[in-house]
Amino acid sequence: MGHRNHRSGRIFRPETSCFGALWLGPAVLPAAGELKDRGREPITPGERVRYNVEVRNRAALIQNREETLELLRAEAGGRRSRLPGARVPPFGGRCKLRGGWMSGYDVVVVGSGISGLSLAHRAALEGRKVLVLERRERIGGCLHSCRHPDGHWYEMGAHTVYNSYGRLLDIVVAAGLADRLVRRGPARARFGLLKDGRVDWLTPPRVLLKLNWLEVALRGPVGIFRGKEGRTVEEYYSGLVGKGNFRRVLSPFFAAVPSQRADAFPVSGPGSLFKKRPRREEFPRSFGLPGGLGEICAAIAAHDKIEVRTGTGVAALHRAGDGFVICTDGGEEIETRIPVLAATHRESARLLRDLAPELSAAVAAIGEVAVESFGVRIRRGRCWMPECAFVVPVDDVFFSVVTRDPFPDPDWRAFAFHFRQGLDREEKIARISDLLKLSPGDLEDPAEERTLLPSPRVGHDRVVGGIDRRLAGLPLGLTGNYFQGLAIEDCIARSESEWERLKARG
Repeated sequence: MGHRNHRSGRIFRPETSCFGALWLGPAVLPAAGELKDRGREPITPGERVRYNVEVRNRAALIQNREETLELLRAEAGGRRSRLPGARVPPFGGRCKLRGGWMSGYDVVVVGSGISGLSLAHRAALEGRKVLVLERRERIGGCLHSCRHPDGHWYEMGAHTVYNSYGRLLDIVVAAGLADRLVRRGPARARFGLLKDGRVDWLTPPRVLLKLNWLEVALRGPVGIFRGKEGRTVEEYYSGLVGKGNFRRVLSPFFAAVPSQRADAFPVSGPGSLFKKRPRREEFPRSFGLPGGLGEICAAIAAHDKIEVRTGTGVAALHRAGDGFVICTDGGEEIETRIPVLAATHRESARLLRDLAPELSAAVAAIGEVAVESFGVRIRRGRCWMPECAFVVPVDDVFFSVVTRDPFPDPDWRAFAFHFRQGLDREEKIARISDLLKLSPGDLEDPAEERTLLPSPRVGHDRVVGGIDRRLAGLPLGLTGNYFQGLAIEDCIARSESEWERLKARG
């Protein structure tokens, strides 16, 4: 490809020009002998991206930009063809994109889950202009409120927040949502344990009745004095209640939290499921919003310093002078001094592969699982199941089914099933129909979502420490649910600490 001079129609190909070869150096485009053999063969898109980025790097070192442009024009035969990227505006100016000019951004965040949005929120509150890029057509990541035209909604992802989520509450207050919080209703206290086709309806105190207390008596006195450090969830809790009790009762409930088997999770520290946090008693103990948790994401995105672009994947991230260039799948090149990767850890590792190979490898080493969620809603009164918060199976093809019942609707009920991998759509519908005792035709407005989640293990604290050591010298941000934990509050905590680190760099 080349840059077309619209007056002459000539294609200016920098890879075949003397000044272009001098500018780029041998490591960017093919050697002179290869170019001679290729003649006028167009360069590949990958070469084009590397070429544009290298031009920006070189241009940042040249003080007299007008002289540089004059040299380029002279080399092109006196025509005013502009080498793509030859103009490198100062930070806060405008950058050249395919199809026009775009205003500069102080911060560009890749990923619009709560990790990315909470960092964008902090940056915007401090007056920074932020662009958020999201590959999917919706924002929110694991905060996914599935909405319907009649106003009914249910949660396909995270479904419960607590008044111990102080950082989230700070965002709620700043976004003007504090007076919209809705206390979860009575159904929050009822849940089911499914085994051999039968559901036992429980409340928190009744869970204790499912334990074998002889086993607890034998194991508890010893296990209670053992510490948590370096131990798995299974090791620690089996030491408290016995292995049998853990497998039959506790393990299924733990698995329902991250929608994956959690027995090998660390019981404390980064990656753990539960952390003790102070409660904000001025707020309900557990709550939602009238339009679902997605309201929080929408409120952040509505900030006048934040621009969100959905349906925009990122192909590459490169250094450019004292900043970075983000190349989108659509061919745009966006300059920023502060890029923040808030995508999945697999996606972040890919974008770091050429820029920081060791950091990329450290991020890629984190385990992951795929969770396949399937949501349905049914007319109120059609389902046999009493109102409840969730149902957890002891051994089944799904980890949990979460309901909308704690926020009751007069016309509808809704259920989000979180399946293990491997079932096709028909098999999922059949299992849902069987549990709810309905025909497939009664399951209205089905919705599907596939999510990749980290799967931390003991030693995750060392993994995170290794990532942060490799990240410390780089002027870019890295955040997500693979640092402190999967909880919303853990994600926000990481994003806020990462923003403070970036600010301290100046």
